[in-house]
Amino acid sequence: MGEDIVSEIMREYLQQLAAKGTRIDGRKHDEYRQIEIKKNVISSAEGSAQVSIGNTSVLVGVKIELGEPFPDTPNVGVLTTNAELIPLASPTFEAGPPNEEGIELARVVDRGLREGRVIDLEKLCVAPGEKVWIVFVDIHVLDYDGNLFDAAYLASLAALTCTKVPASAHGMGEDFPLPLNGLPIECTVVKIKDTLMIDPALDEEKIADARLTMAIDENGNIRAVQKGLSGSFSVEEVKKVISMCQVSSSKLREILKSS
Repeated sequence: MGEDIVSEIMREYLQQLAAKGTRIDGRKHDEYRQIEIKKNVISSAEGSAQVSIGNTSVLVGVKIELGEPFPDTPNVGVLTTNAELIPLASPTFEAGPPNEEGIELARVVDRGLREGRVIDLEKLCVAPGEKVWIVFVDIHVLDYDGNLFDAAYLASLAALTCTKVPASAHGMGEDFPLPLNGLPIECTVVKIKDTLMIDPALDEEKIADARLTMAIDENGNIRAVQKGLSGSFSVEEVKKVISMCQVSSSKLREILKSS
């Protein structure tokens, strides 16, 4: 994300701020921008949510349909995650089929949901080997100002928590809430020179050397990890990233539950 050019003056300024323990918007290195969560914003979807982190805004709609299970998992429902990055959200996004950035965004969100076992997919089996519920999570970026991973994941999770399986539309009884196992939260930390900071804004994201996104469950356990960019982390830095994500995931989970 954010591969367009940033001026050397801005780069040096942000690096100097990072080294001094501050950021261009005055936040601490372990502090998120303001977060807002709105649920049920799309009436035609089975579940939906819009999340903003600072000026980054993401809309997620969940659709559920009946379909066939995969042959190797005949008793398990299916999760499919897609992301769309349109020019309306950022001049760096291009129209057309999903590009590498959109595919990576969908993959990181999907990994957090799947490895975190957020959805109890075994309860979405209708007839083993024949019919299961298929959950489509569609991510639409409305405004891009950095840290799409956390905004898209949080919007996906918020949408899933208010999703109902449309059983009545198929003559299969009353609609019922999507069965969930828990609420693992993804948090993203970037490294700028020797400084680690959570929730990177766009300019910070542009000059970051390395990035780690972690999904943390309610017990503080790591459920998924995604490394990004070409830089590296030392063992001590990874330990600090884990600690930062454990603290922040608890705060984000409370915001989600109160929304």
